[in-house]
This record gives sequence, structure tokens and C-alpha cells, in this order.
Amino acid sequence: MIEVTKLGILLEKTTRDFENEGVLNPAVIKVGDDVHVFYRAVSKGNYSSIGYCKLSGPTKVVDRLEVPLLSMEFSYESHGIEDPRITKIDDLYFMTYTAFDGVNAMGALATSADMIHWDKKGIIVPKITYDEFRVLAETKRAINIKYLRYNAHQQNVDKEGEQVYLWDKNVIFFPRRINGKLCFLHRIRPDIQIVVALNNITELTQEFWHDYFLQMDDCIVLSPKYDHEVSYIGGGATPIETEHGWLLIYHGVHDSIKGYVYCACAALLDLNNPQKEISRLPYPLFKPEAEWELKGEVNNVCFPTGTALFGDKLYIYYGAADERIAVASVCLSDLLKELILNIKKDV
Repeated sequence: MIEVTKLGILLEKTTRDFENEGVLNPAVIKVGDDVHVFYRAVSKGNYSSIGYCKLSGPTKVVDRLEVPLLSMEFSYESHGIEDPRITKIDDLYFMTYTAFDGVNAMGALATSADMIHWDKKGIIVPKITYDEFRVLAETKRAINIKYLRYNAHQQNVDKEGEQVYLWDKNVIFFPRRINGKLCFLHRIRPDIQIVVALNNITELTQEFWHDYFLQMDDCIVLSPKYDHEVSYIGGGATPIETEHGWLLIYHGVHDSIKGYVYCACAALLDLNNPQKEISRLPYPLFKPEAEWELKGEVNNVCFPTGTALFGDKLYIYYGAADERIAVASVCLSDLLKELILNIKKDV
């Protein structure tokens, strides 16, 4: 078992209007010895925006904005901007987030050259109904019944005439081009899927997604496997490039008599072909155990969304009980050794 040190709460909600209900699920990027944290800030009525703070080193808060860095502007994000992730590709920062309009929750993108001024590019995942998705995805063979369980029910809810689309969240770009192409993870429950081989995000047209779903099996990177992730899984932090593969910190979910339990998990993907799983831990990297993880807006949640590497120590930033942000650390080399011990037999 890997030794994980939980360092406690990093950020909590304040009395400021934009973050008086909770702060959680931060996007994190390290520049020099500073760590930039872009977090989901929740106001009353469950409206989310993106707050910002800067850390000196892995845990010392030295600056925190008193107003949101990014707020709701467009109809597709009229009910909130949620769960950001960030990486830098070439000379541009890519921040993805879930845009929620009160009906649909879908992956969107903003880009920046300086992490201060952001250009919103809009929704980049497909606007497709569940029925349309199923017809395409089942062209070659039937899809996992869990896709029906987790997604089809949305179309049966009265949405006051609104068009209801398949929810597509957890959009996370790899931190460099792979074989010259942009790649990103996304999640339609219960699996983690991948988009590869883009020259530019403008290629993400409805025609692209139509062809993509016809090859659905080839697009699944990880599916639930172990007991702690048996319900569904989703992307977490930006993948980390190591000599052994892309280290993916993701979340796994299982149902219990007390409801869903969210754990932090770890896997390795092939460096040149990230569609290929090399290894994953057969147990949670860490799970809800501390009071700040067990009790909150949503109980029993450790939701990892960002990392920062200092030497051989990997700091993992996560939403705790959907109300606060906490930090844990792990020795990177030890984690990689453990993952290597669990390499898939068919690799």
C-alpha cells in the first residue's frame, strides 16, 4: 500500500457572496515555486464561478482574489462555471470547465496567454441527446447498460421545453501535443473516454462527434474495474508525464448504504498511445476518512482535480465533501513503483 499524507484543509468558504456556500475542485498549475489555484466557488442557489489564489510552495496561501476570476457570461453557463482543470500547451494555457445552464452540464474551454485574461471558446463536447448517442455508439455492438442507467433518465425529466443533451464532463487536456496532436480526456458516465489527434479545437464539429461515437469502443480509456470504483469513474488532475507513462490521478465512485463514496485513484497510460492503459492501483490512493471529507455539502467525497510536483513529492489538491479544498501528498517514485507492480498482463 502507498503511504499518503493528508495535510488538511487548504481553503474554506468565506462570507464573500460568490463563495459563501463552498469552495472545491481546484485546477492547479505550478510555475516556478508558485502554485496557481483556480477553484470552483459556490454562492447561494448553487451558482458557481471560478475563484483564484496563489500559493508559495505547495501549501502557503499568499494571495487570494476577493472577486471571481471567471463568472457566468453566456447562456450555456448561465447556472454556473464548475470544476476547472488547467494545463499549458505550447505557449497557451488551456482551462476546461463544466458549463451548466440549469439543464445541461457540458465541457467548455477558455484559453489565456497570461492566466489573467481569458478567452472563452464555448462548449467543446458534443450537443447530442442520449438517444442519438446510443444509436451511434451501438452501431457495432451494445454499449454497457450503465450508460442507460446514468444518462438516459435525464430525458424523462420535465425541463420546461429545454433541449436535453448527454452530459459530458471532466474535460482534461494532456499537457503537450502527442505525436504532434492535441489530446484530451472527457467523461460520459460510467467510463473515461479520450479524444486524440486534433490539430486544432475547431475540428470538434458535430460531424467529428458523429464519427467519434461510431468508434465508441476505441475511445474508452478506463472503465470501472475494482470495488472502490464499481459505480463509475471520471478524470481528475491533468496527466503527469513520467518515464513509465502518463500518470493519471482520477476519481472512482462506489455506492454504499450512506450514498456514493468518492475516492482518489491512480493509473498509468502509454506515453505515445494514451488510449492504452498500462496499469492502475487495485485499491484507492486515498478515500474519505477525515471529518472534512466525511461531512459537508455532499458527504464522503475526495475529488482530486489538481497536482503540483516538488522534487519527488507529489501534492494532490482535491475537493473535500464538496465544501472545501484539501491537500494530500505522496512520494511519486513510490507511487510509480506500486503501479509498475500492477501492470496489466496483456501490456
